[in-house]
Amino acid sequence: MKTFLYCLLFAATTLLPAPASGWSRQGHQIVAELAAQDLTPQARREVAVLLAGEPDPTLAGIATWADDIRAESRVGEHALGKRSSRWHYVNFQRGAGCEYVPARDCPGGNCVIGAINAQRAILADRTRPLAERRDALKFLVHFVGDVHQPMHAGYADDRGGNNHQLNYRGKGAPKGEGTQLHGVWDYWLLQSAGLDNPAYVQRLRQSPVPAEPGPASDNPPVAWALESCRLMQAEGVYPPRRRIGDDYLDRFRPVAETRLRLAGARLAALLNASLAPAR
Repeated sequence: MKTFLYCLLFAATTLLPAPASGWSRQGHQIVAELAAQDLTPQARREVAVLLAGEPDPTLAGIATWADDIRAESRVGEHALGKRSSRWHYVNFQRGAGCEYVPARDCPGGNCVIGAINAQRAILADRTRPLAERRDALKFLVHFVGDVHQPMHAGYADDRGGNNHQLNYRGKGAPKGEGTQLHGVWDYWLLQSAGLDNPAYVQRLRQSPVPAEPGPASDNPPVAWALESCRLMQAEGVYPPRRRIGDDYLDRFRPVAETRLRLAGARLAALLNASLAPAR
């Protein structure tokens, strides 16, 4: 049964992503590895304690856990996966621009913005049980990646590009491959670079982290989501035709890579602050 679930998950996070699926497995692991290399010694020690006993006790090793449990919840085996399914994204209304209205866009804190803030508070609270803080760390590693994927701050009416069907014809699929716009951003933009995780991390770390676009926000996840929303609405992201080729991937791959770089740096900063010694 477990083998079936992981096969299902792999399919869901690559060619035909399920609603609100995040970056592909590769994308989430790249964000996690970028962050891991920027942790303070204190944060590294705390992460090691929290992840002790995990099959792969590294940030990259738990980067897709939130998607794993959601996949299990679809066959009725993980209540937390079902409860957290709305925490992977935030929907914006078409025609309303990138205006965040919490009561409308994140009712009850059930969106990626609310989830990041809630899980960060749990992680930082050393009075909470270790198991809760471990889950909070796993959620944060995943959700910080999610909020930087532009389709995770997408339109409600097409489920973040999941309903926008496309046919990709390019080097990766010369005969054509059916996918969705969300799937292109999840998978094809990174896969088409032809790099494994270590090579991709090394390449991204050769570029400096982009400067923050404005003054520090008192609610950083909101700022990150609004950045993604503005990118999602940029000219050409929704292609005028339902067929795309390598020119689309070449145009927007640098955008996706910048988002990964930012996500890694911001995740590291969030974890360093949350796991700093208590004062």
